[in-house]
Amino acid sequence: MSLAATAVPDDEGERRMIPEAESFQYRGGQLFCEDVSVGDLAEQHGTPLYIYSAAHLRRQYRRLADALAEVAPCIHYAVKANTCGAVIRTLAAEGAGADVVSGGELFRARRAGIPAARVAFAGVGKTRDEIAFALREGIEYFTVESEPELERIADVAQALGARARVAIRVNPDVDPRTHVYTSTGRKESKFGVDLERARRAYECAAARPELEIAGIHMHLGSPLADEKPYAEALDKVAPLCAWLRERFPTCRTLDLGGGFGIPYKRRQKPFDLDAFAAAVIPRVKAIGLRLAIEPGRYIVGNAGILVARVQYVKDNAFRRFVIVDAAMNDLIRPPLYGAWHEIVPVRETAGEVVADVVGPVCESGDFLAQERKLPDVREGDLLAVMSAGAYGFAMASNYNSRGRAAEALVDGANAMLARVRESWEDLVAAER
Repeated sequence: MSLAATAVPDDEGERRMIPEAESFQYRGGQLFCEDVSVGDLAEQHGTPLYIYSAAHLRRQYRRLADALAEVAPCIHYAVKANTCGAVIRTLAAEGAGADVVSGGELFRARRAGIPAARVAFAGVGKTRDEIAFALREGIEYFTVESEPELERIADVAQALGARARVAIRVNPDVDPRTHVYTSTGRKESKFGVDLERARRAYECAAARPELEIAGIHMHLGSPLADEKPYAEALDKVAPLCAWLRERFPTCRTLDLGGGFGIPYKRRQKPFDLDAFAAAVIPRVKAIGLRLAIEPGRYIVGNAGILVARVQYVKDNAFRRFVIVDAAMNDLIRPPLYGAWHEIVPVRETAGEVVADVVGPVCESGDFLAQERKLPDVREGDLLAVMSAGAYGFAMASNYNSRGRAAEALVDGANAMLARVRESWEDLVAAER
């Protein structure tokens, strides 16, 4: 029975299913990732353990490519969502480019086999060393966030005898209706320039012979639930795009960013790609620029789970705590964003309790779930935190001197250890 078909009553008494969980199934009461037992992987590699499905990565990438095939988009995978080399290599084999926001992410993308000519470099604080590295690699273009950054890129390019391709990031001031920390397209955001300033910024770029105007960029935020913010943003930037095409023949790309949402809860619907394509394709055709997009969460979010082992079950006068060996340093989204992650047993269990799932970190904010209906687990049992492929390990830390988790990639009946678990020695290896 697939996890997608494991229904539980919701508040209205109806039976719902977990969407987009094609790669995770129960077989004989045990959770599998594709054709590999999750429990076996946990026994082999220990916990906490991130497990990713290669089939899901490919499936999501192809869904995007197929939905937008009419405009042949350049798909830049947003490396910040999941930096695992095995994940990036899997997507590189599909033809993906990369959206990077640091020199380190560019290094990772190149190491994993993504051609520099398919890399866009974003981020508000690029250093001179990062810019020089990107220019030497020959990236596709820089996403430029400010006029001072234009000057810095031009200066570094001049020193290297290079020419830098740039796409200025504009803020169309569209409300993406998402978490305030991940809303990036409003005029008060630290990202990009507003539409009124954008033309002046492009004129500044055109005045520097070291710069080539490659396109225009925007990113509204993440996760977005539907296509409406994208349609509104395209309508707002269309006049600027027409002005750019008329004045700068090298301006060929419209980078729409990413932010496509995924279902985290059983009652949530998947992002409607058909509606997105119907809204975006006619507008992109009318604008006349090549479309680029930057999906991250959409590709990797439901490709991954975090497996944790129960250490203790603790009751007090007010509630039950299921204490596991995964913590906020492994998955910070619940305390940081108030994010919901479905939690299921690795071995199916009949009983059910209401409890908090918490970790060993010395913070009251160290939780993975609060007051949640959970399987009635005991010490030693395994739990799987679903939808953990995006912004899970990528945001992990060594807080409380905890080594970061191991990562595994499953491809059919094959599994590889993609990253070894950090040891205590690893924690101090860089210290002097």
